[in-house]
Amino acid sequence: MTRLNFTVEAKCNGTRARAAHFTALHGKVKTPVFMPVGTRATVKGQTIESLKATGAQVLLANTYHLLLRPGPEVFRKFGGIHRFMNWDGPVLTDSGGFQIFSLHRDREMNEEGARFQSYIDGKTFMLTPELSIDTQKAIGSDIMMVLDQCIPSTAGYEEAKTAMELTHRWAVRSLAARGDSPQSLFGIVQGACHHDLRLQSAAFLRQLPFDGLAIGGLAVGETSAERYEFTGLVTEQLPDNLPRYLMGVGTPIDILEAVHRGVDMFDCIIPSQLGHRGTVFTSHGKIQLRRSVYKFADEPLDSQCDCYTCKNYSRAYLYHLMKSDEPLGWHLLTTHNLAFYHRLMAEMRAAIFDGSFSAYYEKMRVELVRDDEANPGTPPRRNVPKVARLGDYEVHQHSAGFSSIKQVSSGEIMHSVNRPSDEANRLYIEQSHLADRLLKIEGDADELVIWDVGLGAASNAMAAVACFEKTLAEQGNDNLRRLRLISFECDLDPLKLACRVNKNFPHLHHGAPFKLLETGKWEHDSGLCIWELVKGDFLEYFMSTPAPKLIFFDPFSAKTDSALWTRETFARIFAHCRSADSELYTYSTSTAVRVALLSAGFYVAPGAASGPKESTTVAFTQLHGASRHPAAFSLLGSEWLARWHRSGSKFPDGLNDAEKQNFAALIENHPQFSLKSAAI
Repeated sequence: MTRLNFTVEAKCNGTRARAAHFTALHGKVKTPVFMPVGTRATVKGQTIESLKATGAQVLLANTYHLLLRPGPEVFRKFGGIHRFMNWDGPVLTDSGGFQIFSLHRDREMNEEGARFQSYIDGKTFMLTPELSIDTQKAIGSDIMMVLDQCIPSTAGYEEAKTAMELTHRWAVRSLAARGDSPQSLFGIVQGACHHDLRLQSAAFLRQLPFDGLAIGGLAVGETSAERYEFTGLVTEQLPDNLPRYLMGVGTPIDILEAVHRGVDMFDCIIPSQLGHRGTVFTSHGKIQLRRSVYKFADEPLDSQCDCYTCKNYSRAYLYHLMKSDEPLGWHLLTTHNLAFYHRLMAEMRAAIFDGSFSAYYEKMRVELVRDDEANPGTPPRRNVPKVARLGDYEVHQHSAGFSSIKQVSSGEIMHSVNRPSDEANRLYIEQSHLADRLLKIEGDADELVIWDVGLGAASNAMAAVACFEKTLAEQGNDNLRRLRLISFECDLDPLKLACRVNKNFPHLHHGAPFKLLETGKWEHDSGLCIWELVKGDFLEYFMSTPAPKLIFFDPFSAKTDSALWTRETFARIFAHCRSADSELYTYSTSTAVRVALLSAGFYVAPGAASGPKESTTVAFTQLHGASRHPAAFSLLGSEWLARWHRSGSKFPDGLNDAEKQNFAALIENHPQFSLKSAAI
């Protein structure tokens, strides 16, 4: 048992995120946790009372700075940092390694330690692992850090290897210097951006009796993609029974990505540093309060925040304070930023407990990188139409309060009556019983393939992704088979437009569609869901993709996409999909479409109602498809056939009399109309 008694309380399927708690010398801490940085025994611009009000659990102080001023002797006289700064909660002290790294040429590193001159009085210090630990013991922090050699994350292999090995030797010395102190001690994984070095470092440190392990040497030169990659690489190697601390990181999106990869603890100066500059994080996006657009803004900083700043001051007053360089402005904005961070941690913890973190992650990875959309940084030029438009498409606002994409040239509106997400769920997700199909059942293929024909603004595809994530959270990785979602689209402008104004399209509050547009592919972190884009003419490319179990057939109507609704197209689909026992779902109920499906070989049934439509259409490549389906569809029967005989559009265009006779015989002799169980 470690000194912290670290306990994992919950994990979330489809992600490595976890919620836990540990008990330090000065209280219990719930994770994930963000630790405000109080470098010199104070968080800049904050009082102890304001820190507690924002939700702070742990504060971070720095050994390097406190060694120089006020010095260990002061802490010994006061009995430690807690009484000295009047903070009764846990404190973590960094060892000073990063600050030594920041001195660049004004320091000398060797096996013994780091020699440097004080920036206060010029006095020379040799900061050894022993002196660092002795100072931290005097400070009386709950959690101490070993002294490490921090180098740029972009350093070459030999430099990184040498620094890592020195850090390992210093870690052993730090443990010896800690002795029987009740204070906890964390080791620090180093290795820059070199995979094998990170693995070696994690393997070495996890064998030592540390109370927690940290990931150091990131946020010092690497790209965000590299940061996420190496964070995930290291957390996979760290033991489950110890807290994981990502040092010096970072922005809200960095923290979200790290929690997703299994990190528990964070610190960063960003909330106070950006607050000092007038920048705050809000539920409306990142806001810069020095912009004149807020000069007369009477609303609170963030309508969804209940921090002291948001409850008591307008944006206009905060703008005034920042433009006047008043210290109160720094205090109020930092207060809000810290409250935002702590609320983010609490939301992530709650999502882990209720099993929804995977969906929360996908939503917030988009939300957390927004700027203030209501007040864009570059004002729109004059004469720009108010309607958002891209190419031949524009956003159509419905009186019912939702948005759709409209094709200007044809006038057709995607999801013209119902909310896109509602229609997608009713016609495609619920009718196909997708959640049940995702479960592993003996005899089913290991992979469930879905064709999404007509990606549009991705409402159907995202409904499938949402269904997958919900089922994964409820059932767990081991009970699901892999979902392969293949979207076909020749024109990506509708999705690009919807993503630009995704506040109008809630189903796009997720990272997947943005990744799909960027790379043509998105994969869930669990590896159990992959979404691929096939860009181009469906008729040209579908034969090169695996036959699906489910087809969400949702192109524009025959008026606009006439080639996709013909007997010839359905016959090609039928031939490719017949052996897969496929099911096709579409919104159309037209006689022409149904007869085209029948003549191609499909077995056709009426589907669920949608808005003003009394039914939709479901088609099967196998006769038993309807009866064995969980919904037990009834195939079209004699009454529909009688209506078809009376229809004015019962034949495809261009047939002569003889061809019409043959076509009529083909429909009348279709096997489904001889079934006694056939119904309307």
